[in-house]
Amino acid sequence: METRKLGRTDLHVPVIGLGAMFIGAPASDAPSEMDEDLAAATVIAAIEAGSTFVDTAPIYGNLGSERAVGRALRERPDLAQKTTVVTKVGATPDGKDYSYDAIMRHVEGSQERLGMETFDLLSIHDAMDHPIEQVLAKDGALGALRKLQDEGIVRYIGTAMNDPYTNEPYIETGEFDVTVVPNAWSLLNRVAENRIFPAAKKHGVGLLMAQPFERGLLAKGAKSGAYFHRRNFSADCLAHVVEIESLCDRHGYPLPGVALHYILRHPLVGAVIPGARTPDEATQNAKTSEIEISEAFWDELLPMLRHWDAGEHR
Repeated sequence: METRKLGRTDLHVPVIGLGAMFIGAPASDAPSEMDEDLAAATVIAAIEAGSTFVDTAPIYGNLGSERAVGRALRERPDLAQKTTVVTKVGATPDGKDYSYDAIMRHVEGSQERLGMETFDLLSIHDAMDHPIEQVLAKDGALGALRKLQDEGIVRYIGTAMNDPYTNEPYIETGEFDVTVVPNAWSLLNRVAENRIFPAAKKHGVGLLMAQPFERGLLAKGAKSGAYFHRRNFSADCLAHVVEIESLCDRHGYPLPGVALHYILRHPLVGAVIPGARTPDEATQNAKTSEIEISEAFWDELLPMLRHWDAGEHR
């Protein structure tokens, strides 16, 4: 799989990684549940297919995601050697705490669950509704991560906020090497072009784009009748997706592949990290990297695209 340099870091990552939020979920309408056997198998399948970048967090699966990733790495040390696993701090199943001491505890917990002593990247997670000056203080999350950086426990520091409008000011500080960006750039969402992309370019911040499928709509399609976790799409938005699907069908391209390649077309994007519940989904996501999409198709698609605001597609 093609790799790209991640911003100002020296990390080179596959263009399609694995978002481990829903690994092992037995059904798309019950994503909070986790079968850890299935989750570990999903991680292994993703890595074998070329998605050697795995993004997890303590809050995913109520600690289960980190445990499953750690189990997969222990079971397959041959895969562990070529895989970059990143996780997050600040948000746990017990709540959110961005104090210095809490971050140190969070990192210790992740080390134990993942079986990792050091990390290439740790990101401050979902600090919505917390004052940024406290999170960035010496006795706050950033201060703790800088200490761990000095000790060689973590190489790079990132930000990962589910709300792009919280992510923006963090990126603009220039303090962060990488940012995980959900809910901001897809075939339906253009939030990132206003401030996130310009700030990332200014500071050389590596971009990992999450939720490319809009919680499944751009993977399964509007005509699937599927459940889309925490999304209530308007009839107009669904009709728009049907038009995109029809164009994809005429050209012979799968909608999920188009959704991922659209994000990767942006020159600032290092990788896209779609979620996967099962080994089959992880393998299919990775294989979309092999699809070659013609410029004639993009010439037809791009003028169709528009932004659907939160009230219309969230």
